[in-house]
Amino acid sequence: MSIDQTLRLLAKARGLSVTDIATAIPRAGVATVSAWMRGDKLPGKDQLDALARTFGVPAGALLSELASTFDPARTKGEHDLLAAYRDLNTRQQGALLEVARGMAGHKAPRK
Repeated sequence: MSIDQTLRLLAKARGLSVTDIATAIPRAGVATVSAWMRGDKLPGKDQLDALARTFGVPAGALLSELASTFDPARTKGEHDLLAAYRDLNTRQQGALLEVARGMAGHKAPRK
């Protein structure tokens, strides 16, 4: 889930308006928060920490998707595969890993 989707979901779940959020974030006006929630801009580190406190979630919850997009070692296909993997349930993830390991010639790790 993208950071703007996460922010919109958390705002709705907490019943917070853009104005409420802007009031809680240092140096962020309503226009800036609106841009974050549209996906037009990204919050800075201090702003992410303040957003996490405002929503009562770990900052990592806001960054998980964003961080994956900054890994220059990953190709577009790897990003797409990871996004699809995250949409699977635990059982499906395990099955997919088995197939992928078999295709790549890797053995499953010992338990």
